[in-house]
Amino acid sequence: MLLVTSFVLLHRSEAQLNSTFYSSTCPNVSNIVQGVIQQALQSDPRIGASLIRLHFHDCFVQGCDASILLDNNGTILSEKDAAPNTNSTRGFNVVDNIKTAVENSCPGVVSCADILAISAEASVTLAGGPSWDVLLGRRDSRTANQAGANSSIPAPFESLSNITAKFSAVGLNTTDLVALSGAHTFGRAQCRLFSNRLYNFSGTGNPDPTLNTTYLGNLRQICPQNGSGFAVANLDPTTFDTFDNNYFSNLQNNQGLLQSDQELLSTSGAPTISIVNLFSSNQSAFFASFVQSMINMGNISPLTGSNGEIRSNCRNVN
Repeated sequence: MLLVTSFVLLHRSEAQLNSTFYSSTCPNVSNIVQGVIQQALQSDPRIGASLIRLHFHDCFVQGCDASILLDNNGTILSEKDAAPNTNSTRGFNVVDNIKTAVENSCPGVVSCADILAISAEASVTLAGGPSWDVLLGRRDSRTANQAGANSSIPAPFESLSNITAKFSAVGLNTTDLVALSGAHTFGRAQCRLFSNRLYNFSGTGNPDPTLNTTYLGNLRQICPQNGSGFAVANLDPTTFDTFDNNYFSNLQNNQGLLQSDQELLSTSGAPTISIVNLFSSNQSAFFASFVQSMINMGNISPLTGSNGEIRSNCRNVN
């Protein structure tokens, strides 16, 4: 009985999210968010990918509650300083600009957690990807979880089985894993996240054998062996600022940038292989799955009702 009750409560919290949550209190919120992102894209073509990544790294740590946006203070150890985020996650100033614009129109109404969800959808749409009705009604946490960020966010050098387990831990399946990995159809990654594949993969002294040799040469030019590690390469070398299904074709050509990308196709017998091949041949199937998986991810443990708060500044609790 207790198990059934807790299951019902979990899904009731998800059911409280709906696409018309702000229809009377802030009807233009989506347009406001999109306008700020369009402005940011003028000077920073990778900002869309950075914003969707913030939503992803937020949802995987105590749910989609904007905990990733909280700065350090006397009681909060910021998730920004966790290993997957430090010197890596970006776009916080754009989130601040969005929050300011939304507050100017609808003060005290829209949560930072919902701003991240709306921003993710707007970023995909503006890059030529699918659009969808974002489910809304999340509230903001009063806590961060730096330890959770260190342990729960998938890393680019983890095995497929480890990453699959991290997705499963938040209720996401193999299709979600492959579809959401497809967000690497735009954006950049720092050399330090994949340079082991270029020079000394798994301690062999040789490059990752699954790397296309021409692609390897190109990446070594961007990432010299004794470089800083902070230079960036396009996650999709073909259409790097466009949201399309080329990411999956790249994997078929052994041009996945991160180990976690290429192993979706190169792990022998993996259930991900057939999904990669489907998405490579059928962009509509990828887009449909991506939309559903973004909704699934956005439903991870939201704070609703009287839980949490609506932060007035996304960096600090009220």
